[in-house]
Amino acid sequence: MSKSFWGYRRENGRVGVRNHVIILPLDDLSNAASEAVAHAIKGTLALPHPYGRLQFGADLALHFRTLIGTGANPNVAAVVVIGIEPGWTQRVVDGIAKTGKPVAGFSIEGNGDIATIAAASRAAKDFVQWASEKRREQTGIEELWVSVKCGESDTTSGLAANPTVGDFLDKVDALGATTCFGETSELTGAEQVCATRAATPEVAAKFLATWGAYNDFILANKTDDLSESQPTKGNIEGGLSTIEEKAFGNFQKIGKNARFIDVLEPAEPPAKGPGLYFMDTSSAAAECVTLQAAAGFAVHLFPTGQGNVIGNPIVPVVKITANPRTVRTMAEHIDHDVSGLLRRELSLDQAGDQLLDLTLRTANGRLTAAEALGHREFVLTKLYRSA
Repeated sequence: MSKSFWGYRRENGRVGVRNHVIILPLDDLSNAASEAVAHAIKGTLALPHPYGRLQFGADLALHFRTLIGTGANPNVAAVVVIGIEPGWTQRVVDGIAKTGKPVAGFSIEGNGDIATIAAASRAAKDFVQWASEKRREQTGIEELWVSVKCGESDTTSGLAANPTVGDFLDKVDALGATTCFGETSELTGAEQVCATRAATPEVAAKFLATWGAYNDFILANKTDDLSESQPTKGNIEGGLSTIEEKAFGNFQKIGKNARFIDVLEPAEPPAKGPGLYFMDTSSAAAECVTLQAAAGFAVHLFPTGQGNVIGNPIVPVVKITANPRTVRTMAEHIDHDVSGLLRRELSLDQAGDQLLDLTLRTANGRLTAAEALGHREFVLTKLYRSA
């Protein structure tokens, strides 16, 4: 099996697997202008969202980190940033510009929508033409960054789909890839076992402190219990009766051998070299994938039991399931069927190899089901209400 892929080498040395030109609104007030530019200039993609006004403190810092990280992702060739006022707009532009890629910012205040759309469209048109001449180059799997998260889990998730991802992760970890898992709340009940997979006692302590802080927040704000949230109603109908059952199934995604080398803040890029990382994220699918993409991960693996339709505007999301009913009823959303594991027609090693092959084909340009269906869920995490 090939251990290389064809990607786009960016100015900062990172390798992307897509070549997007994005129109990135700083705030909710800039969504209309951003979407107008994307409508006018073919080959661009707007990323509307509902936030960016009157945020402060850690919430504002996360907002900037997510937007800058999204623009900095190696799957993005160039960025047009549009904001209501120039100061914060320039802050995002400056952050993305550190990668060396083309980026331009436009503010609506003092100019209005029409003039802003016209100016931003001219820049976007130039960026699209420039990006269209970019060519892929062959590179090793050690330059591939892959994130993982599961959703709509059921008993087949922990038995087969998640272990398939875990087998994949063990294999690429040994080859020097950079990988990431998260979903802090969905490790509840397995947190002590998860901590034993940390590379050092210091990383284990950091993980447990992170999990503890998230758990304390949930307990402080719950109204009664977490019924229909953790586990969800769908999880329960799929046979996962407790959060502990869900957690140990979730935990299968990190395989048997890889050890995580650091604990990341939401949307924080890895800084300790290749290896497995844990990121403190929500367990909500679109939020988690958005945060991991903002940290620089270029491909996402998403095992699902009952069937989840999540996609992302800049990162291909590969869906894996072992549930034969989901394969039958939601076939258009599934990229990799591993239900053969449950019928003993397939070994875990074979399933992992197949997923590795599919991931490399995706990195080479094969569209995922979510991409083909137009799923572009871009959901920012908000820590608390605005001022």
